[in-house]
Amino acid sequence: MKLLAVVRETDRRMTKRMAAWQEPTLHRTLSAVEEAAESSKLWCGAAVVMAAAGGWRGRRAAVAGMTALTLAQLVSNGVCKQVSDRPRPPKEWIPHDEVEDRPDSSSFPSGHTAAAVAFTAAVAPSWPAAGAVCAVPAALVAVERVQSGAHYPSDVAAGAVIGLAGAWLVRRLPRWALRMWR
Repeated sequence: MKLLAVVRETDRRMTKRMAAWQEPTLHRTLSAVEEAAESSKLWCGAAVVMAAAGGWRGRRAAVAGMTALTLAQLVSNGVCKQVSDRPRPPKEWIPHDEVEDRPDSSSFPSGHTAAAVAFTAAVAPSWPAAGAVCAVPAALVAVERVQSGAHYPSDVAAGAVIGLAGAWLVRRLPRWALRMWR
């Protein structure tokens, strides 16, 4: 029980501190990245560019990224959000109007973060440079989810774990399947 109390207190402090950031350029940047990542548009666009411009390595990275993203979305939004019913951070903690645009679904876990991390982590082994480029907006998505009041930091951390697990599975399952067929 003590660990849960520490997590809740850390969530409260970090959420309030990040939501209080007043830098206009930061707000515009985070909002633009979140809008691009909404409905996975950013990651689908990145996959198209990789597949078109990256040859076999780009196609392999794009397929791995989109497969991991889909798996992470199924787990985070299709399972975890349905099982947990965690409310979003209280509106009074968020001193800006972005809090009005957040979804009504469960706060736990962050599906945006799960998708961003899954895509990035699955792309990186096939094409490290593309993975490094994708890591920047993925990190910004994670920060934006807390700063906007849509999620607690622990929701974002859980989303990142789901994304990493999805990428790990996508990279390992084909090898396991080939071994099983032999």
